[in-house]
Amino acid sequence: MPQSQDYPLLSVPTGKLQISELPSNITDIDGEAILLSLVIPTYKERDNINNVVKILSQVLDECIPGRYELIVVDDDSPDRTWEVAQSLMGDYPQLRVMRRQQERGLSSAVIRGWQAARGHILGVIDGDLQHPPEVLTQLVTEIEQGADLALASRHVDGGGVSSWSIVRRVLSRGAQVLGLIILPSVLGRVSDPMSGYFMVRRNAIAGVTLNPVGYKILLEVIGRGSVREIAEVGYVFCERKEGESKVTWKQYVDYLHHLLKLRLSTGRLGKVSKFSQNMGFPIGRFLRFGLVGLSGVFVDMAMLYLLSDPTTLALPLTRSKIIAGEIAIFNNFLWNDAWTFADVSMKQQEWRQRLKRFLKFNVICLAGLVLNVLILNLVFNFILPNRYIANLIAIAVATIWNFWVNLKLSWRVTDVK
Repeated sequence: MPQSQDYPLLSVPTGKLQISELPSNITDIDGEAILLSLVIPTYKERDNINNVVKILSQVLDECIPGRYELIVVDDDSPDRTWEVAQSLMGDYPQLRVMRRQQERGLSSAVIRGWQAARGHILGVIDGDLQHPPEVLTQLVTEIEQGADLALASRHVDGGGVSSWSIVRRVLSRGAQVLGLIILPSVLGRVSDPMSGYFMVRRNAIAGVTLNPVGYKILLEVIGRGSVREIAEVGYVFCERKEGESKVTWKQYVDYLHHLLKLRLSTGRLGKVSKFSQNMGFPIGRFLRFGLVGLSGVFVDMAMLYLLSDPTTLALPLTRSKIIAGEIAIFNNFLWNDAWTFADVSMKQQEWRQRLKRFLKFNVICLAGLVLNVLILNLVFNFILPNRYIANLIAIAVATIWNFWVNLKLSWRVTDVK
């Protein structure tokens, strides 16, 4: 019986996340042109992958026999999902497997799979059967009838979710509404912008450099691709039967980050973004820094009230401000290290490097705190005797100082050792 090593893994593409045009001589093992390349991004799906490949093959064999390929792209799962998938290649000639060891992330996994794909239609489906495979037939039909993008949606006729909690439903809808406000030209075109189950014509995204954040690649495809006609098919999102859910709060943060990133690259804000690049000022990173700073404002304000208000501890204003500011600094460091400067911190994960960044961040922000305290007292004592408005003004003045100096000293891209 053939062993898994008898079937080689796909080489992992490198460089830009860009899909190429398809050479005219590309065919499958039987000499037929491949219509669909369906990517299945996986991480710790050992218990699911056998059933997933079996069911997808059955559906596509009935729909487009011999004209498809399944591409499992695994992010080097510790349960060796990629090895299980590789062992199935002898039974499923349309199956190809890629093991990524240097990169992580669902969106980039999908794109790397598409870069190795040979089909005229590029698709993605979860590797946990939460996306019902039978919907593939309808999606293929919509593309064949002229759509550039065929989307499986939870929010059209025939769509829904099986057993989501109220909190998750509210978060999902809230994310959609927020997207419509920030990026109406993209999210206004589909009913389910957070769907991870769709197909797109290769020529609609070929030659475009994609730059996704987090796991919602659909935003990137619609926002940067040449997608004219979109078709939607209803589906019911099912709860997984095996393995662990990978939905976390960080994915919602990444979603917001992605919306802002796309918004900055289009329209008038796109011109601002290009101007910032020419001037050497990373406005996208500054916006993230500002959002983190906003969380610090709430921490700072809450602590200032607790410490200095006459109805609470009634400590002196200056002393209260110093304590509140230091607590806010710690809050901001954690968020900036995990999000604003994540591209740098991921390459500097040793505890000594993280401690070094924190000490630098603390010293720089303490200098900003001195500036903050001076402005607070100046405004409060001589201009506007309202401690909270004075505090907001002081925070705003110190923000640019904190960002620029931390950018140059605390999170230096060149300091990766």
